[in-house]
Amino acid sequence: MPEETHRYINSAFCDGMATTVTAAHHFIWRHLYASIQAAQTPASKLRFVTPDKESSMSTLWQEEEFEQICSRESLTEKAANIEKTISVKKHERERYNFDPTMFYQNRFWNRRPDGIVISKNHRTLYILEFKRSSDRNNDFLRVKEDEANEQHRSIIDALRAAAPE
Repeated sequence: MPEETHRYINSAFCDGMATTVTAAHHFIWRHLYASIQAAQTPASKLRFVTPDKESSMSTLWQEEEFEQICSRESLTEKAANIEKTISVKKHERERYNFDPTMFYQNRFWNRRPDGIVISKNHRTLYILEFKRSSDRNNDFLRVKEDEANEQHRSIIDALRAAAPE
């Protein structure tokens, strides 16, 4: 993205705007999350696990409800195999002093979806991700949905493999 363009300046890539853009993203997301939570019916039995902040997968799996979905050990095994298929970015390699034995497990357990909801009726875990986008392109919804699916592919695929019910 070319610097000094409106698109660049209005993004979190611009150092001068990163804090403001990120704060706006979090403010809007918290409002949407609270609205979704308030709109649920009592019969839905949804539990909004991350109402006020993102939580890493590691933090989430310390809760009993998540252990009932599948064990941490099983999820770790499945996740490591999936994480190996996802390319390692240069900044990740440098930051984690790349040790292949632990890197893939750590990358998985440090993933932080914007929100998590558990359906107690259907034993289903929903990953919520809020993406900002311009609606100037006709396919902006598909592009952002693809981004979110790729961002959380290892979580989704590992859960499907470890807890197939």
